[in-house]
Amino acid sequence: MTQPTPDKYTVHYHLRAPEGLLNDPNGLIFFNNQYHVFFQWNPEGTTHANKTWGHAISSDLVEWTYLKPALEPTDWFDKNGCYSGSAIEKDGKMFLFYTGNVRNDAGERESYQCLAISEDGEQFLKKGPLFTHPKNYTAHVRDPKVWKDEEEDCYWMILGAQTLGLKGTTILYRSADLLDWKFSGEFTEAYPDFGYMWECPDVLRMKNKEIFLFSPQGIETEGDFYKNVFQTGYLVGDFKNGKFVPTGETFKELDRGFEFYAPQSFEDNKGRTILFGWMGAMEPDVENAVPTRKEGWIHHLTLPREIKWENGQLLQQPVTELQKLRNSQKLTLPDLQTMNKVEFSSSEQEMVCTWKSAAASFDWVLRNEVSLKYNADSKRFTIERTNWLTAERETRSVQLTESLKSMQLFIEDSSLEVYLNNGAEVFSLRYFKKERTNLWTWKKDSWKENITDFSIFELKKVIEF
Repeated sequence: MTQPTPDKYTVHYHLRAPEGLLNDPNGLIFFNNQYHVFFQWNPEGTTHANKTWGHAISSDLVEWTYLKPALEPTDWFDKNGCYSGSAIEKDGKMFLFYTGNVRNDAGERESYQCLAISEDGEQFLKKGPLFTHPKNYTAHVRDPKVWKDEEEDCYWMILGAQTLGLKGTTILYRSADLLDWKFSGEFTEAYPDFGYMWECPDVLRMKNKEIFLFSPQGIETEGDFYKNVFQTGYLVGDFKNGKFVPTGETFKELDRGFEFYAPQSFEDNKGRTILFGWMGAMEPDVENAVPTRKEGWIHHLTLPREIKWENGQLLQQPVTELQKLRNSQKLTLPDLQTMNKVEFSSSEQEMVCTWKSAAASFDWVLRNEVSLKYNADSKRFTIERTNWLTAERETRSVQLTESLKSMQLFIEDSSLEVYLNNGAEVFSLRYFKKERTNLWTWKKDSWKENITDFSIFELKKVIEF
C-alpha cells in the first residue's frame, strides 16, 4: 500500500482505509485473540468499483494494523466485486460469507453467495458459490449474515433481496455445517411494501429478544424521518421456527445523523454485542464533491459501539476501550463555569456532559461549522451543518422521549458522533467547511446551571498515514 500525504480533513481515530474508497463494514469477528474488521474497499480509486475486502486487526478496538486484502475480485463468481458479507468461527477456522457480483456478457447482473475459509485469519481460500440463485427474486440478492442458533443446533443465513415485483425483503437459509444450505423462505412478513431493496440485514440476539436490523432503499421522507439518501433501522421481535415476528414499535432509525448506513454487529469474547457502521452513504453528486477525494481517499467507519437492550430501549454506547484514546483532560466543570467559549487544543476531542435532572435549552457551535441545538420545552434536538456541494445549511432532528440528561461527543477534523441520553439516540455526520476553527461557542449560559459532570479530553492520533 502506498502512504498518502496527510490532508487537513483526515481522521485519526476512526477506522478508514489507507487510500481509495471505503464503504460497508464486513466480516466483523473476534478470532485468535484479535478483533477483525473487514470493509468494502476500492484500493485503486475513489469510485464504487473494484470492490475488495480490506482487512484491519486490533487487540483493543483502538489501535489498528492493516493486513493485505482478504478477498479480491479475481474469480468468475466475483469478478465485478467481492460484495458485503459476514464472518463466523467453526472448528478453529474463520468462515467468510460474501456476495460475488458479476456482470455477464450481456451486461446483466448476476449474484453468487460465496464462501472463503481461513485457518489463521490472514490467508483465505475461496470455495466459490454455495447454492444456485433463489427463485422469485431479482439478481439483487446480497450481503449474507450468518449466525449459530444454539437452540436449533443449526446455522442461519439472512440475505437482503428484491422480489420480482421490485420490493425489498429478506430471505433465509439454514445449514447444519456451513457448507450445505437449504432455502427457508422469507425472514419476516412485516413491512411487505417498504422500499425497493433491503441491504445489509442483521439479527442482534439480545436477552430474550431479537432485533432485526436492515437498510431499506427507496423510503420517502416523513417529517424528521428518512431524510438520508438511504436509511438504516430496526424492528424488535422474536425469531422462532425460522420466522421473525415483530413485537415492538414500528421501524426505528438507528442513527439520526446524515451519513450512517450498512452497519454490522458481532459478539466478542466478553459477550458484548458490538457494531460498526459506515459513515459515507451520500447522493452521488455530494459524494463526488467530498474534498478528501483530491487526497486519494474517501469515507470511514463509525467508532465501535456496544449495543444494549435495557428497559425496552436500544442503547448504543462507545466501547469502554475508547477511553484509551484520552491523551489528557483539558477542561473540567469548574473551568467551564467561568468561560464563555472554549478553544480546543486539537481537532481530536471528546466531550462528556451530564445534567442533574434535565438540560436547559442551548445553542452551541462547534468549530465554526456544526450547530447543536436543544429545546428543553419540546425535548427536540437538532444538528445543523453546511452541505459542501450546495453551501446551504441542512439539519437532522429527533424528538427525545425524555429530557436531555447526558451527552457525549467525539470530534474529528471532519467527523462528529453525538450520543444522547446514554446512547438512546445517536447522530453521526461528516463536515468539510473550509473556515473551520477549534472554537466551541454558545449563546447564553443557562444550560450550565444543572450540570453535574463535565469533561473535555484531547484524544490521541492512533491512525496515521
